[in-house]
Amino acid sequence: MAGKKSTGTALSAAHALPKAKGKRPAVILLHERYGIDQHTKDLTVKLAQAGFVGLAPDLFSRFTGDRKALQRGEVRVEIRDDEAIQDLDQAIDYLKKLDSVDGSRIALIGVCQTGRQPLLLAAHRNDITAVVVLYGAIGGREWLANELRPTPADQLVTGCASPVLGIFGEADHIISIDDVLKFRGCLEQSKKSYHVRIYHDAPHGWLNDTMPGRYRKEAAKDAWNLMMSFLKKSFSNGWDSNRITWTFESDYSTEYDFKKNVRME
Repeated sequence: MAGKKSTGTALSAAHALPKAKGKRPAVILLHERYGIDQHTKDLTVKLAQAGFVGLAPDLFSRFTGDRKALQRGEVRVEIRDDEAIQDLDQAIDYLKKLDSVDGSRIALIGVCQTGRQPLLLAAHRNDITAVVVLYGAIGGREWLANELRPTPADQLVTGCASPVLGIFGEADHIISIDDVLKFRGCLEQSKKSYHVRIYHDAPHGWLNDTMPGRYRKEAAKDAWNLMMSFLKKSFSNGWDSNRITWTFESDYSTEYDFKKNVRME
């Protein structure tokens, strides 16, 4: 079942419930730069079909401008770290009050612009089971502190207490292979368990099947399966807290040149 709910004051969200009864793990899915669009709603339903309670909170709830322009990509809304923490704390509090949710098993998936927020929240609180970063969090300016985001990505990694899945593409015009390698290095230096994968010829946004120019069917299918496997492993205590596990998979050309990567529609 899918729909739209209010998680509390001013924060709305798309949600979907699995058919399975009883308390289920929950996955918070964070939207791309377009806000809660059809792609976000579709993924929330897919999470429910996989057996999870899916919730996609609107991190642009404070935005009062043209929503249609936002969904067309003509407007960009920046997300402040303090406001994101406030919103996501509220979303988790909401989930933990639901009879259908096992509050000890909550994970986050960040996509594109919101790839940073799962790491941010996992560095802020210690009850996040797992985090997934989907072609976000580590591009260019994310490594630098600023007024909106005072904590750079490497410090978020250091503070993250959850296992991390990072999924990236060779043809991404925002996140370079060097960024991914830097991310890997931060995870290893901080002794964090992780699984990171770089997909062959995948541009930025390649999971989004509503955008034919960037969608990559086979990579999207494989990445979704990887995410579901990672989440199920995490929710079943598959990560030994006394062990540090690293998995890094890459598939990119020996002639790779980040400068040649372009934005796909």
